[in-house]
Amino acid sequence: MWRCGASDMQRQPVTPNRAKNRKVAFLSVLFVAAMVGLAYASVPLYRMFCQVTGFGGTTQRAEAAPEKTVDRHMTIRFDANTAPSLPWIFEPVQRTLDVKIGAENFAYYRATNTSDHPITGSAVFNVAPDTAGAYFNKIECFCFTEQTLKPGQSIELPVSFFIDPAIVDDHGMDKLTTITLSYTFYPVDKANSVSSTEKTSTETNLN
Repeated sequence: MWRCGASDMQRQPVTPNRAKNRKVAFLSVLFVAAMVGLAYASVPLYRMFCQVTGFGGTTQRAEAAPEKTVDRHMTIRFDANTAPSLPWIFEPVQRTLDVKIGAENFAYYRATNTSDHPITGSAVFNVAPDTAGAYFNKIECFCFTEQTLKPGQSIELPVSFFIDPAIVDDHGMDKLTTITLSYTFYPVDKANSVSSTEKTSTETNLN
């Protein structure tokens, strides 16, 4: 009877091909990990880029309006949308507003929960044309926080803003007379919040 002992087993030599395959596998895993990390980092970086440049109609934030105004007026149009999964009625209280550049202005939206249970919503926003985003500054806005409405509850949601006087120095904006401020409300699911991809796709579609 043959018996196989440890001394009878021969180790397979590590050939150059096997060593190369191991190296390729290691580099592949490292590459995938790096891509995952980059994907997570890209969201806040992209958001920061949009906020600084106004890219994609992203508005700016400010602590207060400037002391000086400019003797030029613009019409602000207010747009309101809701995700299909949110049983709210959401609409602007005023459809348009004539504003003086540099002056602080106040506008209101109204939201009503038509369901039979409390719902928390979150609003995303942008302006059109996209190039106006760099000059549209919000001081206070309901979109900065989540909003919770009880069944049947209706509330008015304020936003204060101003148009940066620097817009008059941008000759590409000389013919601009109207800016549309658009909001879209989404339901906030604590267990599974709305994806940034879904929100971004709606931000770019103004009615």
